[in-house]
Order: sequence, then C-alpha cells, then structure tokens
Amino acid sequence: MKKVIVVCIAIFGFQISQAQTQTEAIAKTLQKYMEGSSYNKLELLESAFIQNATLYLTGRDGDFKRYTPKEYTAFFKNKKKGEFNGRVAKILATEVIKDIATAKVEIAGPNRSWVYIDLFLLKKTEKGWLIISKTATRIDESKN
Repeated sequence: MKKVIVVCIAIFGFQISQAQTQTEAIAKTLQKYMEGSSYNKLELLESAFIQNATLYLTGRDGDFKRYTPKEYTAFFKNKKKGEFNGRVAKILATEVIKDIATAKVEIAGPNRSWVYIDLFLLKKTEKGWLIISKTATRIDESKN
C-alpha cells in the first residue's frame, strides 16, 4: 500500500512540475508579445506569433477586422525601436490543456488612460508555444 501511495504522489508531483514548466514557457511567449509591443520591437513581437495567426480587432475606424501578425506589428513601425511607448502589460491568467492554451493579458496606456483585455489562443509547436489567435476589447470607462 505504501508503494502505491508513493507512486501516486510521484506521478502527481511530476504532473504539477510539467504544468508549471508549460505555464512558464507560455509566459515567455507572452513576454515577447508584451515587450515587443511596449518597446516597438517588431521582430520580437512578430516572433510570438505563428506565421498564419489571426488577430481579430476593432480598428481605429471602429470596424471589426482580421489582421495578420505583419499587419499588427506594422502598428508600431513608426515608433523608435527600444523606446518605451507607455504600454504596460501584465498576464492575468493562463490555462493549459495538453498542447493548447488560453491567456488573458491586461494592456494599459500611459497613466491608464486606456485599458484593454487581450485574449490569446496558443499552440505548442516544434518551435515552442506560439500565439495562433488574439482578440481584444477596451474596458476603461471612456469608451466601450
């Protein structure tokens, strides 16, 4: 009986450590997104996405549109690379199910003048965890 309990504890411990490792790997991918978009590092930002990722966002004109990673990173192209642009980001939640995951990230502008919640779908690939889809909504009171 003791052996069965020890084996069960060992398996449970292994599963927890694997989940933590996957969560840390996902956080690294999200960090590429957050640093890339906050410091205008287009290559770093684009590296967080799978090449054919789909981003569903409301554009400046108010229309809901689909963007590619290249189109999205172009939003930051006229900013000085490496200079902080005021976007502060933090991971609010992640959930891993085998080789897929979801993540929720808060993105706030200077002095929290605007706040978005970004939702991500991620997939574990041979290159590691990559964002396969993203959407966002503005949650501050000035605009709904």
